[in-house]
Amino acid sequence: MAWPLKTYDDLIALINESEHDYDMPVIDRAYQLALTSHQDQKRLSGAPYISHPVAVACILVELGMDTESVAAGLLHDVVEDTPVNLEQIKKSFGPEIANLIDGVTKLGRIPYSSREEQQAENLRKMLIAMADDIRVIIIKLADRLHNMRTIEFMSPQKQRDKALENMEVYAPIAHRLGIRAVKEELEDLSLRCLDPVAYEEIENGLALRRNERKAFIDQTKKYIYERVSPLIPNVYLEGRVKSINGIFRKTFIQGRSMEEIYDIYAVRVIVDTVNDCYNVLGIIHDMYRPIPNRFKDYISTPKPNLYQSLHTTVIGKDGIPFEVQIRTWEMHHTAEYGIAAHWKYKLGIGPKSNDSLEQRLAWIRQMLENQKDNEDATDLVRTIKSDLVPEEVFVFTPRGDVISLPSGSTVIDFAYAIHSAVGNRMVGAKVDKRIVPIDYKVKTGQIIEILTSKETHGPSRDWLKIVKTSEARNKIRAWFKREKRDENIIEGKAELEREFRRNGIELNEAELAALLEKIGAKQNCTSADDVYSAIGYGGIQLWKIMPRIKEDYMKEKRPAPPVPAQAPAKQAPKKPVGGVTVDGMDNCLIKFSRCCNPLPGDDIIGFITRGFGVSIHKRTCSNVPKNLSEASEPERWIQAHWTGVVKEEFKSTLEIVAIDRSGLLADVTQQLFNMHIFIHSLNSRETKDGSAVICATITINGLEHLNSIISRLSNIQGIISIKRS
Repeated sequence: MAWPLKTYDDLIALINESEHDYDMPVIDRAYQLALTSHQDQKRLSGAPYISHPVAVACILVELGMDTESVAAGLLHDVVEDTPVNLEQIKKSFGPEIANLIDGVTKLGRIPYSSREEQQAENLRKMLIAMADDIRVIIIKLADRLHNMRTIEFMSPQKQRDKALENMEVYAPIAHRLGIRAVKEELEDLSLRCLDPVAYEEIENGLALRRNERKAFIDQTKKYIYERVSPLIPNVYLEGRVKSINGIFRKTFIQGRSMEEIYDIYAVRVIVDTVNDCYNVLGIIHDMYRPIPNRFKDYISTPKPNLYQSLHTTVIGKDGIPFEVQIRTWEMHHTAEYGIAAHWKYKLGIGPKSNDSLEQRLAWIRQMLENQKDNEDATDLVRTIKSDLVPEEVFVFTPRGDVISLPSGSTVIDFAYAIHSAVGNRMVGAKVDKRIVPIDYKVKTGQIIEILTSKETHGPSRDWLKIVKTSEARNKIRAWFKREKRDENIIEGKAELEREFRRNGIELNEAELAALLEKIGAKQNCTSADDVYSAIGYGGIQLWKIMPRIKEDYMKEKRPAPPVPAQAPAKQAPKKPVGGVTVDGMDNCLIKFSRCCNPLPGDDIIGFITRGFGVSIHKRTCSNVPKNLSEASEPERWIQAHWTGVVKEEFKSTLEIVAIDRSGLLADVTQQLFNMHIFIHSLNSRETKDGSAVICATITINGLEHLNSIISRLSNIQGIISIKRS
């Protein structure tokens, strides 16, 4: 979709249509300075650069932002991309606009050792600015949104990088701030870059039924209005279709068809009061049959991003399910614009006291507080990815207070969300008055009671592998950092020695001291014990720094090439154990995991067990993390591959689905016998649809052998499918 260039006349028209009062002389001076400063610059599309800040300012007016925000939107690239400096801005426009521009300005001119580290520092600065003035992030989101609207002019790789960053960072922040329109458009535009085929498929699927969909929504709105308007005054109805990214998440990720998505259609009912909301709900449930377990009351239990509404999914007259959202006008304004509708500088609609807003923005300060003692700046990126995800659960304390947590959070996360002292003294938990394990994952609506003891010795190190939120993880690390320094030093030394052995690194005392000093300089540690302690409590994560340490070690220790005349006789290579070579380890005990039964030819990976050697898994095994860097113990996963001719025999189980008939089992058995295959077990069962399922566990010598067996068995009459289980 080609977006038309925005001009200053478009901005003026939007301002004139707005309900808010703007200081036009200030906005006009900002535009004139931006126009003069960017006069010779062009966008990648070839358009004049001034079209970008004008488009950003237009988005800010649409969001209902104030004069200072619009002026900062016009000037947000002037300091970075032109000779104009921040002092000149402060002198011409005052400190408020200058601070907004400074908060939005990128840190591209500051050198960092990696792209991830630069992203982390950009985000840290942005969050600090947000804590002082929320308008900074709203301007940044407007800037991001317009760049995504014109992203087709960037290189394909830059498009993917920007789109991924939006999905992982900016869209979650927009969601947490409740700015739905920006969140959904950012996600849809990013999805188009990341998976254009899926995007086009969904877009075409929606286009095919556009007229049918419009007729359904219009007819439904008519029925509801005719029933509700005589009973409740000032009713307004509108229809909407789920965003493309929302449909993508449920179709491609959850494996559903578009017909199985109950909220693809939605009708929104907007009324004057909260009482009217609940009265409308009663009428809707009288008109249509509600789908069980699809009712959500976000009025009595608002989301952390301020969102309030009643949601119910019902079955229409034609058997088509659709969602009904019921809210007041103030709730609707908040649902569309989120924090932009409720910040302390804004005139008109907003909270009655700044204290209410301060509480709603507490998560920003909490995130910064959690990161304060963390030596690793890049953890901030992972915090945003894990803590600001849209999926949330809402649970209750025994007193009825609502605590929101990311989906997948445990009772430990809940304890630390209450208070650090509660988490540190925790010895157990009750969910709905029943004792649960320490790693129990909480669900929406449950009442959680944390059991504590004054005699407890604090959290366990194993909790770091269990918790979901960065808040809990950082508080546990902080406790170990504060209370267990001696233990941390011992643990850190042991962990470093294990990593050295695993990577084949041998250092003398002087070399070790030099290495520790080098690590300490980067991690703000003043002594070797500080480094060991940081490793022990998790402040320094070895899985991140070991690759560089090993690379430097190999460069320094690489032996000189032998003299040709006196070259020693070649030693016979060590025979790999079980036909498998494990990187960096010789003659280690190898065992093949039973969960996936890897075969020669499969892509494999090793897991270092405690006391039982290396367990070999298929790379696609459900027990192998998709992203090893996010595993609880990434250092224990190690690269492995098949080597040479494997002479061992392996067990494998085939699941054969066929049309049930007399003699089927005998034919399968005879075919295996003809191929001289040893059968360990063979059983069959009948399914409800009349098919037969035969499970055969056999001995084979590799993936190629297995594929040839499957090929031969497929020739048997009535075979529908054969898969390895």
